[in-house]
Amino acid sequence: MLALIWLIFAVWPAGLEDVIGRKKVFLNAFFNGITLGGLYFLVASGFTLIFGLMRNVNMAHGSLYLLGGYVGFFVSEWTGWWLLAFPVAFVVVGALGVVMQLVVFRPIQGQDLRQTLVTIGLSIVIADLMLWGFGGDFYNIQAPSWLGGPMATFFVTAVKPSGDAVYLSYPLVRVVIFAASVVAGIGIWLLLNRTRIGMVIRAGVDDGEILEAMGVRLQIVFVAVFAFGAGLAGLAGVVGGTFQSLAPGEDIRFLLGSLVVVIVGGMGSIPGAAIGALIIGLSEQFGSVYFPTYAVVVTFIIMAVVLAFRPQGLLGRA
Repeated sequence: MLALIWLIFAVWPAGLEDVIGRKKVFLNAFFNGITLGGLYFLVASGFTLIFGLMRNVNMAHGSLYLLGGYVGFFVSEWTGWWLLAFPVAFVVVGALGVVMQLVVFRPIQGQDLRQTLVTIGLSIVIADLMLWGFGGDFYNIQAPSWLGGPMATFFVTAVKPSGDAVYLSYPLVRVVIFAASVVAGIGIWLLLNRTRIGMVIRAGVDDGEILEAMGVRLQIVFVAVFAFGAGLAGLAGVVGGTFQSLAPGEDIRFLLGSLVVVIVGGMGSIPGAAIGALIIGLSEQFGSVYFPTYAVVVTFIIMAVVLAFRPQGLLGRA
């Protein structure tokens, strides 16, 4: 950790770039990993609410992400308001989540294998419908002009022969989106751990029968949580479409990413999802820069190591 901090903030001595490469490339990989981790967290936080807290195995979660991205793209294009895409995608995908919870999950509650098989089939159907409706083109959601361009930072990438420092510039939109993901993460954690609603959700998972005997309508709570988790996936789709792209296949990518993040961080843990998302985001970006041939393998090596030494995840409950 100290070595990483030194690599980020220090002026690299002569010869180090011959070993690692240019510091600008290193810093870009680091910050790209951090911001990608923020995106993974937004997707995985909804997944960990549905899978980790409610024990609903939703293998169509990646489809909800991609659908939210498409909805956000067309809302942004038709209205010209980038910010409007977020609440619309959240509401539309959240409404689909309500339908899924009532029609798909409630009849087979507690049957993990059947939930897995049914939602895999559902994800294939949704993917085909999106391919039919939106085609196989790549879509990119345009951020507003006030978020365009680079942002000056205080990180030194090189020193000129004159002695003047060269500072890193980084896209402002990525910084803003990462900050928003941090705020969202804190808000979700406070909701689950510092409010009566969060107490009801956690109690309903641990001992639903007692909670229902106390007069709490647990099924309504579960529908609301499922809708919220699905809405987070839709909102993350708008984020992903803004600084990456939307295309067929992104649903599978982010479903696998969410699974790995939840496994590494621990099921049902929002702080665990945040840590897992940062680890996976950084490993993907550094892997793609320094050993692109084996970049995908690194992610699964991390998952295997965590499972070997801490099967419940870094912050999961035993």
